[in-house]
Amino acid sequence: SFFFFLEQQQQQPSEKFVFVFVFLNTHMSTITAVHARQVFDSRGNPTIEVDVTTAKGVFRAAVPSGASTGIYEALELRDGDKSLFLGKGVSKAIRNVNELITPAVLGKDVIDQSALDAVMLELDGTENKEKLGANAILGVSMAVARAGAAAKGVPLYRHLADLAGKKEVLLPVPAFNVINGGSHAGNKLAMQEFMLLPVGASSFSEAMRMGVEVYHHLKNVIRERYGQDATNVGDEGGFAPNIQSNDEGLALCVSAIERAGYTGRVKLGMDVAASEFYKDNKYDLDFKTENNDGSQRKTGEELRDLYKKFITDFPVISIEDPFDQDDWDSYVDLTSQVGVETQVVGDDLLVTNPKRIAKAVGMKACNALLLKVNQIGSVTESIKACTDAQAAGWGVMVSHRSGETEDTFIADLVVGLGTGQIKTGAPCRSERLAKYNQLLRIEEELGVNARFAGSSFRFPQ
Repeated sequence: SFFFFLEQQQQQPSEKFVFVFVFLNTHMSTITAVHARQVFDSRGNPTIEVDVTTAKGVFRAAVPSGASTGIYEALELRDGDKSLFLGKGVSKAIRNVNELITPAVLGKDVIDQSALDAVMLELDGTENKEKLGANAILGVSMAVARAGAAAKGVPLYRHLADLAGKKEVLLPVPAFNVINGGSHAGNKLAMQEFMLLPVGASSFSEAMRMGVEVYHHLKNVIRERYGQDATNVGDEGGFAPNIQSNDEGLALCVSAIERAGYTGRVKLGMDVAASEFYKDNKYDLDFKTENNDGSQRKTGEELRDLYKKFITDFPVISIEDPFDQDDWDSYVDLTSQVGVETQVVGDDLLVTNPKRIAKAVGMKACNALLLKVNQIGSVTESIKACTDAQAAGWGVMVSHRSGETEDTFIADLVVGLGTGQIKTGAPCRSERLAKYNQLLRIEEELGVNARFAGSSFRFPQ
């Protein structure tokens, strides 16, 4: 036994102490239990939560879920039984954690994130995690990262920075989704998100203040123009007024920025989610109207020119998913024309997948990655996607999903990876504020060492 071994070491005290240190250090970081359960996300759909136990305690992670999902994302395993939760149950993913993943990772060292993720990827053995489910693997992977940080005695963001080979950490510019359309809202607006980016702030806490103040002014502007019921909010806390013109959405944001007194300091971003309204090689900006007259259907070139007009007429500095996930040529065309002054972000195009990122880098199809951990399904692969994008000179925006939980993992992730930008909804709805509030805590903890990306958010390193 361990204690008998110690008795035999009485004559070699220095060796004894080395042994005790190594034994205890290793013992404190090994997995002793894993357990998955079903919880609910912010849209009332089931999702998976995982507890990983070590001698240091129990470490928990909950997995988010998207509404507008790219067809190339790793598989989110759902039960498909329409009689339970309309087919959205996650009992299969839970069973895969409890019965398949757990025996494979028990006794493994949580500090070695890449080795643990590799065990799960090998156990799955498929290209897109269709055997175990990306949600099953990710829940364990995120919980392991938390356990690894605790084993090292450092905050999660420091541990993630270590895993990514980053020496410095950085607080991001928040991108507040304040007007919702597309698949996130019941209005006729085709484009999915209109965002505020307080790039003129001097700190994260000041950026929060600016975003919150503009958000409240925006609520008043919308109420004045469209009535009280127009200030209802969408899945991510943004307002969803019944407007159809995308210009109008941008103009509302500009009006609110002016009222708040932040003209020039708060810029605009968009997530078009164009794959949602791409059909028969055309982009239908009236896709929510059944049997419409087709007058709003545009070619890739026409849509490109519309974006160029937005950039000219409004302070738009970031456009995400401007085209369909397979419309590579249109991406290349737009990026070649506006890519110096404007961030062109690939989400559905890239799905946080290093292989698709490599293709996009080679084609110069975009100049920024939207990083969503559940698109690829493990912490290690997410970090690789980020570092690959940064090595190519791209920007990286860490992102939530529309179906979120109170889990704050991505707040630590964006600081640790030093990407300089995060989008996690409006300053409304607790599952969104959970991330922003965690960033405020991190800023406070860093104190005088807190660095804020500000106007360098695209290329902070």
